[in-house]
Amino acid sequence: MLDLKLIREDPDAVDAALKRRGAGGAVQELLDLDKERRGLQARIDELRAEQKSAGREVAKLQGDEKKQLLARLKTFSDELVAIEQQEQVVAARLRDRLLLIPNLPHESVPDGAGEDDNVVLRTWGEARGPSEDLRHHLDVGEALGIIDVERAARASGSRFAYLQGGAALLWLGLSRFVIETLARNGHTPVLPPVLVRREAMEGTGFFPGSGEEQIYRIPDDELYLVGTSEVPLAALHMGEILTPDQLPLRYVAQSSCFRREAGAHGKDVRGIIRLHQFEKVEMFVFTTPEQSWEEHERLIAVEEEILQALGLPYRAVALCTGDLGGPSARTIDLEVWFPGQGRYIESTSCSNTTDYQARRLNTRYRTDDGPRFTHTLNGTAATSSRHIAAIIENYQRSDGGVDVPDVLRPYVGADVIPAR
Repeated sequence: MLDLKLIREDPDAVDAALKRRGAGGAVQELLDLDKERRGLQARIDELRAEQKSAGREVAKLQGDEKKQLLARLKTFSDELVAIEQQEQVVAARLRDRLLLIPNLPHESVPDGAGEDDNVVLRTWGEARGPSEDLRHHLDVGEALGIIDVERAARASGSRFAYLQGGAALLWLGLSRFVIETLARNGHTPVLPPVLVRREAMEGTGFFPGSGEEQIYRIPDDELYLVGTSEVPLAALHMGEILTPDQLPLRYVAQSSCFRREAGAHGKDVRGIIRLHQFEKVEMFVFTTPEQSWEEHERLIAVEEEILQALGLPYRAVALCTGDLGGPSARTIDLEVWFPGQGRYIESTSCSNTTDYQARRLNTRYRTDDGPRFTHTLNGTAATSSRHIAAIIENYQRSDGGVDVPDVLRPYVGADVIPAR
């Protein structure tokens, strides 16, 4: 959520920033609603003061004067109730409108309409293929008996998968390696709930808006299955005031994630790239505004460290204004090379949401000048879908097996997933 004070003080700058995101024109509407709400609040304060003053006089009066003053008090009370109700309606309209406004993009974010306008910042590693000898991960996984989408379809429908044997061990080893890496980098491991209330979804910026169609809902309990543990991690300190010595607070969570993938029909339908259910290790940080951009670079560096340790070729991509998620001020994706498909596919994403989520979640920290909102950042560390698919495609052997990356061998307990 944007800061109304900032909008009042510098509406032109805010409007210009929002126009970069295709959200121009919202500022004037917000200012009009804010002015109306503040005018109503001023009248409420006025009436309360008059009511209080008149109330003190009642005891001093007798007869007709007292009756007249009591009648005035009744008028004050009736008007106050009516204006308070009106103020609540306007305040709700203002908040609803604010909830739909995206974050302001950082000055470094390239302008653009969509993913075709994203900017490649750097590449790492040597991309193999494409060639006829390099196969899609699903073909390799099915031949090895470690990925089964047909039986998963019978059990659950399309876009589900069983990871078995070597694929399951690869994920368990990878997740353990990643969590240990992040723990060494000061992140506290967390196993969070994957069912959350609407307040948590609103607080992170997934609700309201088009993101709602991606979320599975449990209507009887008014709970939602999370598409990322960013949500319960962000809600971990909802409504709290932290102390400066606690910051930065760094977490790493492993959880199951659930996404409808609505609107993604026909995209990455083969294999395990885009599933309705998968496992993910997620990084999350609460920090001060002064530290947040340095923290963003640190998280990106950790993501790159993990991919380099796995030996997976990738490129770092800066998302343009048209491809940013609503809460993000800046996002860097790392796209891994998939030789069996001859293309780069997003594997991790790292975003700085500045104070956008914290303002919605009311997460603050103490300063000498009073409480301030924290900044929050999130980043993918590893997933059971894209990382495992990338390992299978990049480490496939000519005999049909898959080499286990050196760094994972102690965790997996094998050097190779052998051909059958």
